[in-house]
Amino acid sequence: MAELKAPLLVMRLLSVEFGHLPAPHLSVSDIFPDLLDLSFHGNLGAFEAWRDALGLLPDTVSHHEQGDGRTRVLSAEGTYAGARVRLTGFSKNPAAGMACAREESGP
Repeated sequence: MAELKAPLLVMRLLSVEFGHLPAPHLSVSDIFPDLLDLSFHGNLGAFEAWRDALGLLPDTVSHHEQGDGRTRVLSAEGTYAGARVRLTGFSKNPAAGMACAREESGP
């Protein structure tokens, strides 16, 4: 557990400093022992609130889609109190639903 000290300490700091923000899914791993992963499912507003709180600039956010365009994914990474912190946000892509509806209704 000693190699996970940095992300576990950051997790504790974040819970105190940003306890008012929406709770993310948290993950640490001995594969990337300096990384704290925070993920948000269905709520990109929570992703943005955390991005702003951690001082990650909007232009550091990458965007892609997965699941044949049905899911939007935002990600950003930075450093906080000596550990890497990665944010990942997932949400349904409303445009994908509209495209499916147009395909089903025909020309």
